[in-house]
Amino acid sequence: MSHLMNTYARLPVAFTHGKGAWLFDDQGQEYLDALAGIAVNGLGHAHSRLVAALAEQAGRLIHTSNIYQVREQEALADRLCELSGMDEVFFGNSGSEANEGALKLVRFYGHKHGNPQAQTLVMERAWHGRTLATLAATGSDKARKGFDPLPSGFIRVPYNDLAAIERVAADDKRVQAVWLEVLQGEGGIQVADRDYVRALRKLCDERGWLLMVDEVQSGIGRTGKWFGYQWADIQPDVITLAKGLGSGVPIGCVMTRGRAAGVFGPGNHGTTFGGGPFACRAGLETLKIIEDDKLMENAAERGAQIRAGLEKALAGVTGVRSIRGQGLMLGVELDRPCGELVKQALAAKLLINVTQDSVIRLLPPLILNEREAAEIVSRLAPLVRAFLGAPPAAAA
Repeated sequence: MSHLMNTYARLPVAFTHGKGAWLFDDQGQEYLDALAGIAVNGLGHAHSRLVAALAEQAGRLIHTSNIYQVREQEALADRLCELSGMDEVFFGNSGSEANEGALKLVRFYGHKHGNPQAQTLVMERAWHGRTLATLAATGSDKARKGFDPLPSGFIRVPYNDLAAIERVAADDKRVQAVWLEVLQGEGGIQVADRDYVRALRKLCDERGWLLMVDEVQSGIGRTGKWFGYQWADIQPDVITLAKGLGSGVPIGCVMTRGRAAGVFGPGNHGTTFGGGPFACRAGLETLKIIEDDKLMENAAERGAQIRAGLEKALAGVTGVRSIRGQGLMLGVELDRPCGELVKQALAAKLLINVTQDSVIRLLPPLILNEREAAEIVSRLAPLVRAFLGAPPAAAA
């Protein structure tokens, strides 16, 4: 009998170690990892430079406190602001904490600017976390069920629909911020139209709103740029990060600029563990490796390879609605629920995920090579064809 709380429908496999894009279970079997810990392990597993950096840091200092200066935290904040164009950073331990901090900032900003009932526009199918406030902002009825009453302060609108936001802007003077993922992950790998993102930036400037972008899943090189919003050539007021920033070491952050900077002062927000030397060293080394090894360029190339390979292998298959995404953040939408494909892929020694019931989600590590990208296609496409009742693809 397990003493673990029953909060996960776990798959029947336990991994003991990994190397690059591969994981090994306690029976010695090898699996191709096309999920990367849900967009966390961007450097794959057991990356030699990251392992050496973390071992060295653990031998020097793991934790002190934010009562004191933390040089690694200062260095990581400097580098993130250099890459993003933001002005300041607050470090926490996860995406949910980062997003919770962003929501607190909106509330505090509203109070400071005479809007104590500040409302944040959030998107349908959005995913921002499982704390009570982030859950209230999340667009999943299933995830929210049973946790009422949830915090108020949110107005939900359709994704990629500027007219819906403009209608709210005309009717509700309490709006203080617009919050979105420029590439929805849990929402089914939905990519925001670039003109829509640019129009949001313009509308927020006109209204004095904060434009907030949740880059927890799409950030740190996954789409082929450091941050997904950079594809639209805009600058948010608030950005949240986590997942890929620490390559498996828990870390998250809120970044602000312009009118969103300088909102918090001492005592307004805080954390015990956030921004510790160990986690920030993981972040610093992750950014260095991504840059040194040109992993953003690799993410764009391998993502295009997987997408083209799946489009060819699944061409004309009835039941395949769409193959979409950006970089190594890809989705294959089917016309029916396909959760059983996760176990079928596991049996084929391939790790995938299904979100929104009918979207196969692929989030391979950024270090994926050409052969491994081809292997993802060769393992996944036959499973999809068989699941949909399509005949095997003709040999090339």
